[in-house]
Amino acid sequence: MTANAPHSAYRSAPEPIATDARAHSAAAAAAAPASPGHPARAARTGRLPRAAATVVAGAVLLTGVVTGLPATPAYADDEPNVPPGSITKPAAPVEIDGNDPDLKMVDGGSLAPAKVLDIKSVVEDLGGKERREDTNSDVKFALQAEVLFGKDSAKLGDEAHRRIETIADEIKAQDAEKVRIFGFTDNLGSSAHGDVLSKRRANAVHKKLAKSLGAGIAFEIRGYGEQYPIADNDSEEGRKKNRRVEVSFPRGD
Repeated sequence: MTANAPHSAYRSAPEPIATDARAHSAAAAAAAPASPGHPARAARTGRLPRAAATVVAGAVLLTGVVTGLPATPAYADDEPNVPPGSITKPAAPVEIDGNDPDLKMVDGGSLAPAKVLDIKSVVEDLGGKERREDTNSDVKFALQAEVLFGKDSAKLGDEAHRRIETIADEIKAQDAEKVRIFGFTDNLGSSAHGDVLSKRRANAVHKKLAKSLGAGIAFEIRGYGEQYPIADNDSEEGRKKNRRVEVSFPRGD
């Protein structure tokens, strides 16, 4: 018994699982039955059954580790995910304490005077030849240059007289005493030429209005050239709107 003890201890120790080609070959050889005509083959493989058993046991052990774990169940969300910051349900209104001292006016304070917001009304004919803007304080007419003048000209045409008379009637209705007449051009040509042409056109409209309105009106006349465009100068449609004369005056009380 004493002489066999080391051998028993050696046999009880676990052996590493063989993973190289030689171990797999040994396992295959051990699994094959010994040929009756080849006793030497059985003798040479006397130790292989234990190695083969170790490989098979290791395979079973690994299979148990992989397949023996309980499966994690998968569940679908009750509702789809919502991006952060999205509001899916209305929040309850914030309660305000009317007695909160921070909401009360300080001693000696007073409210600012009531103010009426300035509302603008814009009306433009289908061709864009005439545009009218009304606010709480002013009235402005914008007439395209093509309606009033020939190309690169400051001489009023036949249609211009009728349209300017309509503006004169509105000035009288508002009982305005000050009238501003501003001329504008597109960005074609030199800036200096546009400044001169816009001022000449403003003067031509002023001359017609002054004749229709008579004395007692103060006029402000300016030519701004290509400054202050109201449309895109990259298209002819936009440039046509920028070539204009504006007549503005205060509204009556």
